[in-house]
Amino acid sequence: MAEERDAATVRDEVRSWLEQNWDPERPLLEWRGLLADSGWGCPVWPREWYGRGLAAAQASVVTEEFRNFGAVGTGAGAGVSLAANTILEHGSDALKAAYLRPIITGEHKWCQLFSEPGSGSDLAGLTTRAVRDGEEWVVNGQKVWNTGAHKAHYGMLLARTDWDVAKHRGITFFVIDMAQAGVEVRPLRQMNGHASFNEVFLSDARVRHDHVVGVVGGGWGAATTTLMHERGMAAAIGQRSSGAGRSNAPAGRTRRESDAEAAAYRETYKWYPQRAGRIDLIEGQVRAHGRSQDAVVRQSFAATLAFEQSARWTAKRARAARAAGKAPGPEGSLGKLASSVTARAADRTHTAILGAHGMLNGPDTDHAGLVAEILVSTPAQSIAGGTDDIQRNIMGERVLGLPKEPAVDAGVAFREVRTNALVTPG
Repeated sequence: MAEERDAATVRDEVRSWLEQNWDPERPLLEWRGLLADSGWGCPVWPREWYGRGLAAAQASVVTEEFRNFGAVGTGAGAGVSLAANTILEHGSDALKAAYLRPIITGEHKWCQLFSEPGSGSDLAGLTTRAVRDGEEWVVNGQKVWNTGAHKAHYGMLLARTDWDVAKHRGITFFVIDMAQAGVEVRPLRQMNGHASFNEVFLSDARVRHDHVVGVVGGGWGAATTTLMHERGMAAAIGQRSSGAGRSNAPAGRTRRESDAEAAAYRETYKWYPQRAGRIDLIEGQVRAHGRSQDAVVRQSFAATLAFEQSARWTAKRARAARAAGKAPGPEGSLGKLASSVTARAADRTHTAILGAHGMLNGPDTDHAGLVAEILVSTPAQSIAGGTDDIQRNIMGERVLGLPKEPAVDAGVAFREVRTNALVTPG
């Protein structure tokens, strides 16, 4: 349970700790170890699990003080944002003891093994199977859209362990070692030329039984926790005091190593600004191409800016909810959908300005082909992290209280459900 403490007291405590411990020449791994053991790296986590038990509002004070010092915090990625939060809520004490600290220090990198090529948006229709073999599970199947899987030490794996119950009830959440021979990772080349994602083939891969997160057959609940944090990443638990904020403090070894780590992490996501529509380019394009008096372009640009501002307000509401100590909820779906609408509006505006020329690539084209990259990147905004239709269903059911969408497979044993996957029921 989060502690409600006076912000001034928290500020004094973290400032005093930093004064005693921050050394800009300390090796990054050593510094992250101090963050883990002191609890200041992930201050909203429980005290018994490398945190300080603070409410989100007090954790923001910690972030401010780290920035004032120019001190480095925990790194970004699926480990801290997704795996740790899921293990904290659903994992055994043994899993928490084994994996939380290396996540904070950055020694372990993680990936998500949820989506499958035969399931589309129906995540619960997954057919990767796990069969019990003594104190281990043997896993066979295929996963797709796995960001960072080629660098990950461990994966958050969903697999079907029971084919004789309804689809949501037969899924189990595992922690799987990615380094074993039964795991093959292949990069996927996207239509925008980048290769951020992977497909992962599991062939008699093995997972220890004590690496089940939660209970066997209860994986959907744990997965929902992961997905809520994924959709509300900006406001995720652990408001990491990622000292990435700039200050006048000298940049020593710790910062250099942290910056190098951050640069390697961002490399995977370097095309994400294009995925969001690059609204920042539009005003310059309007002026450069003499379209400021074109009524259609002006209306399109105005609509895009309105969508963008609305999305910002939605994100602020999500952050306010997190600061109030609320768990990520449907507001993450609303923000996710808002980002898709904004990206599509930006697409229309880029096209209204440039017409067919927006499809051209090469150094002698508008922004050296960047607009063409935008146009083939924005569709991903409506797919990644759950499609727009999935987000609308979530909001309709959980926010508006509408009846659930009819399901032909409700209450039916999964082995009786027709799927797109070419797999024989277990």
